[in-house]
Amino acid sequence: MYRVKRQEDIESNYKLMAYMAKRVLEDDKDDIASLANISAVINGYMDRINWVGFYIMKDGELVLGPFQGLPACIRIQVGKGVCGTAVAERKTQIVPNVHNFAGHIACDSASLSEIVIPIYKNGEVYGVLDVDSPVLNRFGELEDKYLQEICTQLGAQISGV
Repeated sequence: MYRVKRQEDIESNYKLMAYMAKRVLEDDKDDIASLANISAVINGYMDRINWVGFYIMKDGELVLGPFQGLPACIRIQVGKGVCGTAVAERKTQIVPNVHNFAGHIACDSASLSEIVIPIYKNGEVYGVLDVDSPVLNRFGELEDKYLQEICTQLGAQISGV
């Protein structure tokens, strides 16, 4: 895996990231193993991030799943923080500055921006992909496009059990 610096190479890097995620999902059908490897793929292919992982819906709340980074909050209520808001609104949340997001839950004080994408299984929210960065305004349309692609692949492949 490599990290790119030039803007024109970023999209090709993200295409490779999505391809690698697809291959991971083809290799095994265990949800936890797949989520762990997908978080590692994203961590390896995206630069300027300090946390990437999953929260899974269990008994009406988000519960920490596989991730890369410092320890994180274990449970998040729907509607709380960026992750809970993504579930409540059923849409991606791109937060350029987490300090301007009312109710932001700070698990790592180094995080300054965040993107959270819901993962759907059979029309229901299975969980979310959460990526944090120590850089303001780190995430945009390009990251949204390729992370959405990965989440769509996940929703199609995971058992949801």
